[in-house]
Amino acid sequence: MEHPWLFMTSIFKMFGLEEWAGAHPHVTYMWVAMVVLVILGWLGGKSVSIVPKTAQNVFELVISGLEEFMVGIAGEEGRKSYPLLLTVFLFVLLGNLFGLVPGFYPPTASINTSFALAVIVVSWSHVIGLKMHGIKYVKHFLGPVPALMPLFLIIEIIGHLARVLSLSLRLFGNMMGHELVVGILLMLAGSFLVPLPIMAMGILVSLIQAIVFFLLPTMYIAGAIEEAH
Repeated sequence: MEHPWLFMTSIFKMFGLEEWAGAHPHVTYMWVAMVVLVILGWLGGKSVSIVPKTAQNVFELVISGLEEFMVGIAGEEGRKSYPLLLTVFLFVLLGNLFGLVPGFYPPTASINTSFALAVIVVSWSHVIGLKMHGIKYVKHFLGPVPALMPLFLIIEIIGHLARVLSLSLRLFGNMMGHELVVGILLMLAGSFLVPLPIMAMGILVSLIQAIVFFLLPTMYIAGAIEEAH
């Protein structure tokens, strides 16, 4: 979708890279999201105190709540994967919310970004499986019936590839759809504030999609950790 004006494209214009930035807004705004997260992490760590203030209480509640939620699904071994999934959750949430800011583009509305994130989390679930079980992890792909092992292997490989496709298309489809709806409403009736209800709904959609991108990889990791049957 063509945007009338993007903040980062204007910045890159000063360096003669306007055409590249305009063609790859998901890359430039992915960098913005990463910088914002690093700054927020630094500020959050710098302001930690023994007697927490309101902001610290909120962050500790969210972070500890998500951690306990993950441990409840994947067990104590799943706690080791929490830093990665929390980072992905925060990146997806922030990237989604970029779509609600004028002059910003949500990097998660690009299939390239969502596919890359899906590959990372699904691949990590297999890394955890190999660390937990070693070569015996292959049993997760072979099924309980020796005679049907080749068939089960093919089915499992297709199923695990489908996880990447499902995660990436779900995130990309929802965020791109929201971008299109808001863009169309802004062109048709922007001065009458018609898009505001859609944008308010976008906050909820952004949060739900970030939670889904946290929940499903957690379940994949839990499946990789448990013993094959």
